[in-house]
Amino acid sequence: MGNRGVLIGSIVFVFGSFILMVSLLLYESYKANKMKALASSIKTEARPAQSSAPALDYSMYKTKISDEGREMVQVPEGPFIMGSKDGDPDETPERQTYLKAFYIDTKEVSQEEYARFAKMTKRALPKIEVFEDDQSKLLRPEFAAMSMTWDEAVAYCKWAGKRLPTEAEWEKAGRGEGKRKYAWGDTFMSGRANANVDGSEDGFRYLAPPGSFETGRSPYGIYDMTGNVAEWVADSYDEHYYQKAPYRDPKGPEPGELKVVRGGSWRETQHNARLSKRFAAKLWRTDITIGFRCASDVEVGDSPTASK
Repeated sequence: MGNRGVLIGSIVFVFGSFILMVSLLLYESYKANKMKALASSIKTEARPAQSSAPALDYSMYKTKISDEGREMVQVPEGPFIMGSKDGDPDETPERQTYLKAFYIDTKEVSQEEYARFAKMTKRALPKIEVFEDDQSKLLRPEFAAMSMTWDEAVAYCKWAGKRLPTEAEWEKAGRGEGKRKYAWGDTFMSGRANANVDGSEDGFRYLAPPGSFETGRSPYGIYDMTGNVAEWVADSYDEHYYQKAPYRDPKGPEPGELKVVRGGSWRETQHNARLSKRFAAKLWRTDITIGFRCASDVEVGDSPTASK
């Protein structure tokens, strides 16, 4: 009987030890999965969310380096669809518009680049509003320049031997010849633009360095046409301008205090980040969501279809 009791006790001990070991393994596995989930939920301000989309080839479009050392891409001559019948009233009528070839900056102007211009022209740097008691969240050399007036954006482009793009040029540069809503297509996708109503799903809480979203480029390879900073364009704003705009190379209505802002920003909703969306702002307005890029005409001798 004694031996039988020892045997039974041994069996119970081994079985209990096995159950305990399995329980510990399951608990450790549970903890590991929780830590993994926590780590994956943490967003940083220094690195964008990655997209699995394959990189596209934009080598068929000619590029050049402008006088201030920034890359520009040539948007070829031809028609495109401007406006939207599914957007706001000032985006109608949706219509075909024909543009001559032009160059446009591949990236938005950065704070470092704008500071160089300000130093060389003895201008004051843009002042920004109080921002959560910590302006350093927005003021970094690599971030997109912002909070300059329309006149200051015009002055930078003139200093660089360029100009602001027209509203039509800006929209074609973002959409291509089709009717896509965003630079990459018709569906808003995280990881392709810095635009999510102050959210962090794109990897940035506020501003981002221009060119951070490789898979969010436009059909011509242009960065940040959706989100990051909205952008001043050359045109004055008229709610009804599309109803009377010419078919070829529209330049906007007569000059006025209201100017057009395009592209949405890091604060915008998906609706307001659409490429056809139009914003109006007083030309003297400064805002932490508004920046710019420049454009230029194609010079004599440049071929609209030349390769890199």
